[in-house]
Amino acid sequence: MASISSLRALTQLDEMRAAVELQRSYWGDDLESVIPAHMLFSLATSGGHVLAAFDGDQMVAILVGFLGTNHEEANQIEVEDLQIYSKRMIVLPEYRGNGVGYKLKKRQREIALRQGVRLITWTFDPLLAMNAHLNIRKLGAISNIYLENYYGVLEEGRLSRLGSSDRLKAEWWITNRRVEAKFNRTRGDIRLEQYLEAHTPILNTTQIDADGYPVPSDHILDPSGTLALLEIPAHYEELMNQHEILAKSWRVHTREVFMFLFSKGFVVTDFVREHFEGTDRAFYLLSQGDKVFERVDLRQN
Repeated sequence: MASISSLRALTQLDEMRAAVELQRSYWGDDLESVIPAHMLFSLATSGGHVLAAFDGDQMVAILVGFLGTNHEEANQIEVEDLQIYSKRMIVLPEYRGNGVGYKLKKRQREIALRQGVRLITWTFDPLLAMNAHLNIRKLGAISNIYLENYYGVLEEGRLSRLGSSDRLKAEWWITNRRVEAKFNRTRGDIRLEQYLEAHTPILNTTQIDADGYPVPSDHILDPSGTLALLEIPAHYEELMNQHEILAKSWRVHTREVFMFLFSKGFVVTDFVREHFEGTDRAFYLLSQGDKVFERVDLRQN
């Protein structure tokens, strides 16, 4: 597995052009999705950042972020309301799965702490297990906002076959004790077996069809406690390529369940991806009613 030799912030316009080429290697002809070099340069020199990972002289990953706020009216903005919006992270395929994304996000957290910012937000596709594993389990981000067709219906470009651009909004409260425990390794990860032993229900028990594909359940359990597991396909991109109709049915299914659970006060707080009962499985853990997940507490050290 390929690894990186260095990681640093980009500051020169020529470096931004290399970052544009990296984006093009991912997005292909979808030029609307490529952030141009002049915009990257402006962000990097105006309080934002463009981080890049290198294998020797080759740029193999980038992470782009900038300062923002949740408030729409300027007279309401205070220092504690500032956040970093993490707009773009791309890691070349051969460098995925070996901690490159984690290292980029760790560096981004260091930047935020120096700027006095405690919240970093971004969006991600809820059906991509690798992204959820990094965002929720490894970094400790949470989510209780489902954004249906966030970028509109995708008619062209790399992800157009999905027909939608649903996203979860990740909130990463970087000074929260739970997040710090992730980085300090003072709290171990909970395995799926442990959740099940604690009688955490799987709300949408998945069936495997004759071809080995996961099929979403027609019956959704009504959560009776404060914890619930929601299953997604462990390999959604593979499912997109091989069974588009089934992939789209998973989109509709998980959209409905997420929005229902969020309306009941549940929050995504963990993600588990394991080999279970003879196949790869992936689950979101959602929690309800615990004060540790209220925003006022998440801002505390």
